[in-house]
Amino acid sequence: QVQLVESGGGLVQAGGSLRLSCAASGRTFSSYVMGWFRQAPGKEREFVAAISRSGGTTYYADAVKGRFIISRDNAKNTVYLQMNSLKPEDTAVYSCAAAMGRAVVTDSYEYGYWGQGTQVTVSP
Repeated sequence: QVQLVESGGGLVQAGGSLRLSCAASGRTFSSYVMGWFRQAPGKEREFVAAISRSGGTTYYADAVKGRFIISRDNAKNTVYLQMNSLKPEDTAVYSCAAAMGRAVVTDSYEYGYWGQGTQVTVSP
């Protein structure tokens, strides 16, 4: 089992940057594929990015490709989401999630563990 706690959200102007962190408890962090999802008010939760257990493979949603970077530090049990060139439409609650298995998955139902989320607000 793993517990996840996000941090790093906040208010930023369009064009700015934020780095989200997700700290995981437990000794088996490197056994999990990690993902970031977001949910804006009145919208469905959507996939943002995912990273393999070793960090060697990453996937991104088209909406964030080229602007966001997902990374992980297995020694620190932490996954990061560097968000650059932020846009107002990136405003959402961002949550990290962990999935068992080897495949880097993008569907939220594949992820069994979730953090509480952190608010990101991008002003025009």
